[in-house]
Amino acid sequence: MRHGEPVPIGYRAFLLLKALLSRPGEVLTKSALIDAAWQGSAVEETNLSVQIASLRKHLGTSPDGSEWITTIPRVGYRFVGSVEGNTDIERRNAVASSIMEAGNGPSLAVLPFVNLSDDREQEYFADGMVEDIIAGLSRLRWLSVIARNSTFTYKGDTPDVRQVAADLGVRYVLEGSVRKAGDRLRVSSQLIDASTGTHVWADRYDRAATDIFAVQDEITENVVASIEPQLYAAENRRFQNKPPESIDAWAYVMRAMPQLWTWGEREIETALTNLKQAIAIDPDYARARSLLAWAYITGAHMGWVPHADGVGLALESARRSVERDGEDPWGHLALGFVHMLSRRSRAAVNELEEAVWLNPNFALGYLVLGAAHGFAGAGDEGLQHLAKAMRLSPRDPHQSLHQSASALCYFVTGRYEKSIVQNRRAVQLRPRFTSAWRTLAAAAGKTGDADTATAALAEAKRLQPELSADWVEKYHPLVRPEDRAIYIEGLRKAGLG
Repeated sequence: MRHGEPVPIGYRAFLLLKALLSRPGEVLTKSALIDAAWQGSAVEETNLSVQIASLRKHLGTSPDGSEWITTIPRVGYRFVGSVEGNTDIERRNAVASSIMEAGNGPSLAVLPFVNLSDDREQEYFADGMVEDIIAGLSRLRWLSVIARNSTFTYKGDTPDVRQVAADLGVRYVLEGSVRKAGDRLRVSSQLIDASTGTHVWADRYDRAATDIFAVQDEITENVVASIEPQLYAAENRRFQNKPPESIDAWAYVMRAMPQLWTWGEREIETALTNLKQAIAIDPDYARARSLLAWAYITGAHMGWVPHADGVGLALESARRSVERDGEDPWGHLALGFVHMLSRRSRAAVNELEEAVWLNPNFALGYLVLGAAHGFAGAGDEGLQHLAKAMRLSPRDPHQSLHQSASALCYFVTGRYEKSIVQNRRAVQLRPRFTSAWRTLAAAAGKTGDADTATAALAEAKRLQPELSADWVEKYHPLVRPEDRAIYIEGLRKAGLG
């Protein structure tokens, strides 16, 4: 409470405050506080320091100007203020109802999947798959995932997801079922926003029950890869109508992400504003800096900003992201993306391979890795990585980028008709996707499809008035001079002067 009004704080911060207030004046060790706030999850010590910093921000300073929470170096923390009890149930409920609405990053519990078959073997299959899903989701450093030992206490029950969320302190719950009939296996799963009870995502997988371990691996990686973009979308909706003073750095990043994938100049300018707000709140926020790099380099690649300026800002931001959190695949993704669009193909592939090593279910990582091989002239190898991305996440916000990258790979292997088909789909999904219009014009020019080439070039020139053969030669990401020469030839046949 502040001046008689409830102040919403994140769930982890709430648990830490509760622990500190239960023993005012005493030193609580870091391990004791982590146990209190993360309840069985394996987390790094930096998570604790971030939450303590958030608490200090909410509490402000004491009347004498000192901190309410003091740090005991190498040991832990101590609450030094006086504590008075408050038994007003209505006020406590008001505070409690705001916990799940706080914006300090999402948390998730994976419940044991229900075996709907009489076959006992399916019980082991379901449990093994849930354990693998927990392990896969735990690699997402932005997501707090409850450990198996906590969630498997619900095995054999049919708990209400809101009660699970209250018990475990999570925002989202993943549940599912397994059924075997003959030689067929069906796995259903659904992701629920526990604060509202609404479904965020659901899918069903029907497979032949031949190699049971291969099926288990395939379904696990599909579930993990599909959940990540769905959680981003759900988090974006959560913060869409929140006033600026009530949201934190995470919320600003969630607002920015869907704007980045539009490939539109105005939207990406808005994304830049949101990301800068996130960094103003938390200068060490690696994810915000990685996405800022993506926005800067996109502007340079699309021709909206001077190429050297965009590349310089993007490279600095991506490097700072990796410096702040080298274990986050998004930092390596951003640095690889910048290298790729700057014709540093070897460095790009190295960073992108690091991103997918850190998260083997990172569909966007495989997508950009495929594009990097395409720009380097290895179109067939690029298509293999793009196929992997599509298998992992067939329905995510990056479909237009996937189509455009595929078109580029087809272009550098001389399959211009296929390039046209893929780029048509890309611009249908994202009409302001400048680079897709450019490649469509070049591919159509090479096939002699004058109508398509002329129309595509006109749209590319409308979106990028400075487009010229000289710009392509200097700045287009195609690495090999012979590929750029063919690309320019296609654009000239489309009417580029």
